[in-house]
Amino acid sequence: MPLSMYQASVPALLQMLSSLSAILDKAAAHAAARKIDPSVLLNTRLYPDMFPLVRQVQLASDFAKGAGARLAGIDPPKFPDTEAGFDELEARLGKTVDFLKGLKPAQIDGAENREITLTIGGETHTFTGQAYLIRVALPNFYFHVTAAYAILRHCGVEIGKRDFIGPF
Repeated sequence: MPLSMYQASVPALLQMLSSLSAILDKAAAHAAARKIDPSVLLNTRLYPDMFPLVRQVQLASDFAKGAGARLAGIDPPKFPDTEAGFDELEARLGKTVDFLKGLKPAQIDGAENREITLTIGGETHTFTGQAYLIRVALPNFYFHVTAAYAILRHCGVEIGKRDFIGPF
C-alpha cells in the first residue's frame, strides 16, 4: 500500500510536537533548578537575525496546524502569538495537537493534487498538496523545531537526539 498523505503528515507532525513539548518541559526544569529566569531561555536566539525560542515554537505550531488544515481543505485555526512562558507555549502545542488529532484521514488522503495557494514574502505561490507538504510545510516545520532544540541545547539544557526524535 502506498504512503497516504495523512500518513505522511499528521503522525510525523504529532511525533515532533510531542518531542518539542517534552523538550520544553526539560527547559523549564533546567531553568528552575539553576534559578534562571525562564525569559532568558525564551528570548534566546542562536544569532541576532534569528527568531528567539518563543517564536520558533509558535512557528512550529503554525506550520503544523497550517499543514493539516490546508491538506484537509479547511482554514487553519488562528492562535495569537502572545505566549510569554513555558506553560503558555505548552498550551499552544496542546491546542495544535488537539486540532491535528481531530483531522480524519479521509479529509487529507487524496490531497496530493489539491491546489494550495499561499502568499509568501508578498508573492503568491500555488502548489499541489504533495508539493506543499514536501517542499514547504514539512521543511519549515522541522526547521523551527530544530531551531528550538538548538537554542535550548546551546543554553545547556540536557537534551539529545533521542529527546529531539522522541518515542517511535
